[in-house]
Parts: sequence; C-alpha cells; structure tokens
Amino acid sequence: MVTLRKANAYSKRYVVPFTRVSRRRQKSYIKVVPPQKIAKFTMGNEKLVREKKLSHKLTLISEENCQIRHNALEACRQYLNRQLDVQLVGVYVLKVVPYPHHIQRENKMLTGAGADRMQTGMQLSFGKSVGKSAIMKPGSKIFEMRLADDKAVQIARKLYKEIGPKLPCKKKAIYEKVV
Repeated sequence: MVTLRKANAYSKRYVVPFTRVSRRRQKSYIKVVPPQKIAKFTMGNEKLVREKKLSHKLTLISEENCQIRHNALEACRQYLNRQLDVQLVGVYVLKVVPYPHHIQRENKMLTGAGADRMQTGMQLSFGKSVGKSAIMKPGSKIFEMRLADDKAVQIARKLYKEIGPKLPCKKKAIYEKVV
C-alpha cells in the first residue's frame, strides 16, 4: 500500500528549487501538478462581517520557517469548521490564509528482494510530484477567525490548541478587537 511520507521529511527543510510549472512544456520542470486538497478557503457567515457584527478577530500565526502540507491544512480546516459550526451555530467566519503552491517531490526507492533491478538510485533523481505545501515564514498567518463575543474567542483558542499537533511549526494565536 502506497502512503505519504512522514511530514518531517519536508516540513522544516530548505525549500527545493526547480518546481516551476510553465505553460510551455519544454520550460516546465514539473509535468504533473497534484490536485488541491483544500476544498474551501472561507467558511462561515461572511454577511455578518459586512454588517460589522463580528468584532473579534483571532489569528493563528507561524513563529518559524516551515512548510505545511495541503492535507494538514485541510484536516485542520475540517476540524475547526465542524467544531465552530456545532458550538457557535454559524456565527463565525474562518479563513485558511496560505495557498499551497509549492510542489513536493519524492524519488521513490524500492526496498526488498529484487528491488535492485528496478530502480536507478540517484541517477535522474528529480522525483515525481507527491503533494503541495504552503511555505510559511515567521509571522505569516495560517488561519484567521472572526467571532462575535469573548466566549467565542475562548472556544476558538481552545480549538487552536487542539489542532496544534497537526501543524509542523511553532505557532501562536493573536487576538485583536476590530471596530
């Protein structure tokens, strides 16, 4: 069964160059772009923001350089959206801020008996695309929530702590009151 590599193989590594996708086939380093896993980037009731009824803003930011995979962002988004919808009954707005554009590659290596006849080792080792990731720098936003009151802010802080193990970097929540 083929599975994803462990996230620590990618998360805090230097971003590898040559992941350009071009309209001209000859200039494109990456031939196949994996599909986007994040279904929606904005959830909740955006009409409440326009009516200025959501006056509290809670932002989760990264405190270090890292790469966050698109499937990790999608897992966090689904969990946050489900919990907020149950606990706050639709009086919120949740945004996934980064767009995963960096294409991750892997040079598949076979192990076991007879594997030596099938692989080329490090010859032509550019790798095939296996996923996408968002490149995060210190201070860049990961998630942004707009909430109605202080009780909702406490619920959101708790939810940010619960998604902590799904994300590979140090992070902190920043609160501000929007007028």
